[in-house]
Amino acid sequence: MADDLTPRDVIDVSAPAAEEASSAIPQKELNRITDDLITAFKSVYDPEIPVDIYELGLIYKVDIDDDRKVDIDMTLTAPGCPVAGDMPGWIENAARTVAGVTDVEVRLTFDPPWDPSRMSDEARLALNML
Repeated sequence: MADDLTPRDVIDVSAPAAEEASSAIPQKELNRITDDLITAFKSVYDPEIPVDIYELGLIYKVDIDDDRKVDIDMTLTAPGCPVAGDMPGWIENAARTVAGVTDVEVRLTFDPPWDPSRMSDEARLALNML
């Protein structure tokens, strides 16, 4: 994750075009769902790297709509990752554990391709890359 991003920067709240500035979900609940999603993402690890997928920067975008449906765009460290078929399901299952989430859709993308600059300082420290 780039140094200028905060953990919430990948999580966005979708709103209908006519109501771009507001959500039907109270801000306090949005904050809780966001924090709980981050916690859920941090429970999923790439089996080849001892760092969670959130700190690795594999989560590109998360949208929470007014119906509390969560859409997740994610990537892998490499297209040939041995768990490419499994990891999106792990992410979906983790997101579904969050109270208030009604549905989850995970999309795998390689645009842009993942690179180590997306990792947080926490991930770099865990991998002795600081």
